[in-house]
Order: sequence, then structure tokens, then C-alpha cells
Amino acid sequence: MKQQPTVVITGASAGVGRATAHAFAHIGASVGLIARDPQSLDDTAFEVERLGGRALVLPADVSNADAVFAAADRVEHRFGPIDIWINCAMVTVFSRVRDMTPDEVRRITEVTYLGYVNGTMAALRHMLPRDHGTIVQVGSALAYRGIPLQAAYCGAKHAIRGFTDSLRCELIHDRSRIKLTAVHLPAVNTPQFDWARTHARHEPRPVAPVMQPEDIADIVVKAAFRPVREYWVGHSSPMVILGNMVAPGLLDRYLAHTTVAGQETDRPVAPDRRDNLYDPVPGLHRTHGRFDAEAQPLRVATTGGTVRRAIALAGLALAGGMTWAALSARR
Repeated sequence: MKQQPTVVITGASAGVGRATAHAFAHIGASVGLIARDPQSLDDTAFEVERLGGRALVLPADVSNADAVFAAADRVEHRFGPIDIWINCAMVTVFSRVRDMTPDEVRRITEVTYLGYVNGTMAALRHMLPRDHGTIVQVGSALAYRGIPLQAAYCGAKHAIRGFTDSLRCELIHDRSRIKLTAVHLPAVNTPQFDWARTHARHEPRPVAPVMQPEDIADIVVKAAFRPVREYWVGHSSPMVILGNMVAPGLLDRYLAHTTVAGQETDRPVAPDRRDNLYDPVPGLHRTHGRFDAEAQPLRVATTGGTVRRAIALAGLALAGGMTWAALSARR
């Protein structure tokens, strides 16, 4: 990979996507910025260039495959070969399933799942002929474990993981040098809680503990340069993922009793509240949400493989200890 990489980021106008654009700017990268709102992309581009990078504004809805493919072509024409593609765009609705419409579920799926598919396919179209590049899927612990009030979003994240696993197998079969990695996040303090559609009576909030976008962006950059199968970020992500593997029924009941109220604030939803499900909301595009006061520093970011190996070794040690104890008792 050349010293100053060419990077494309979807969902680049706010939150983790915007913070990731800043992080790549610090190393002098050329960054293609994809999101729907041109003004917010202009603001992000200004920040990228002020921080030492180069920026190209690419207004597009990631659910439109043709628009995403055209954006990739523009990046290659302006900056040269794409080295890193980061899928980060998303929309959601905070709602019980019974209160959602089929059209809302369809829209979440088109952006949050098919947007990743479109971005991945656009990246592959340019990377495969060169047999070079890295694709980063910004995922979530919710790709392993669904929670109340976000069924459509959790379903999309699960779908991304299935799609990514299938593609990874194909790349291995073809002995491709293209790298594919996923970064599964905990709750993050982003503006999504201010502009996501909600059918609840109170404003939505992230399930604690909450991380800051800049800390997440650092891990995304690390994953781009050191791609492993998966990164599990924060201490809550491994706990949720592993807990679901070990005791999913118990976790069903725990989440049922904690995460409905845990995703609502005490502030009533305003009757004129706007949401970004179908159109961007001007004025709310920023890196941070409104939960700075409770955000915690990121202390843990590990790979899924490391955690699984540690558990396997612990299991072998436990089995060995039990066998030794049984043999000692017989003697």
C-alpha cells in the first residue's frame, strides 16, 4: 500500500464515519466522502483538508447501487487506485416491531444492509483486477445479538455479517490478496439518537456504556492497516457476543428487562421532530451526539480470534484440571 492511501468512507458526514475521515486525514490520506447531504460533506471535506488530507465530496444515497459505483469511479479518476473502502452508512428506527411499517423495515434494509453490499461490490470492481485493497465493514455487537426496539437494524447487521463471511470464503478460495475485516462496535456517542426515527414517547439514547467516535475511528484505521477477521471493540461487545453464544435464552430475558428503558431518555419526543430515514436532516451533522458527559474512554479492543482462543485454552485447562482431579481421586 502506498504511503498516503486512497480511502473511501460511506456515512462520512457524521458520527463514526466523519471521525474516521479525520483520522485518515491525520496521516495525509486522500479521502472520498460519501453521504446524502452535500453541505455536511463540504464541511467534512474542509476538516479533512485542514488536518492534512485531501478530500472529494461524493453526495450519494448508498441504497442506490449506480450512485455508489459512480462515486467509486470518481475517486479513482481523481486520486488513483482505491486502497481502503470503509462501509459505515446506516439508518434505524427505534420502535417495537408491532409499531413499524413494512416500508420502514425496507428502507433500513436498503441503507444499512444493501448499502454495505453496494459499497463492497463497488470496491471489488476496482480492487479485483489489481488483486489489492482492504474493505472494512463497520459493524456492531448487534450483528451477533438482537435487542428490543431495533429489530430491523439488528437484522441488517446480522445480514452484513453473513454476507461478509460468504465473501471472505470466496476470497480465500480464489487466493485473493484483498483483505476483508469487520469492526464490531459498542454503543457510540453519535448524532443518530437525535435524528433516527422513533415511535417511542421519549427521545432515544445509546445503551450504556458509551464510547466516543474518535476512539472508534482509531480502531477502524488500525483495522484498515492490520486487517484480521474481526475486531471486537470495548468490553461490552465481547460480553454481549460471547454471552449470546453461551446462554442466549438467559440473555433474551436480561435484555427484555433492561434495554427497552435503557434506550429511552426522560425527554419527551417533540411533535415536530425530524428524522433522517428518507432525507438528511440539516444542521445535525456532527461527529458527537449529546452524550459527551457519560462517554467513557476506550480501554479494550481485541480481535474475535484472540477472545475465542483464550476461551478455548481456558476450556482445555479446565478439562485437564478435571481429568487430573478424577485420576488423583482414583489413585
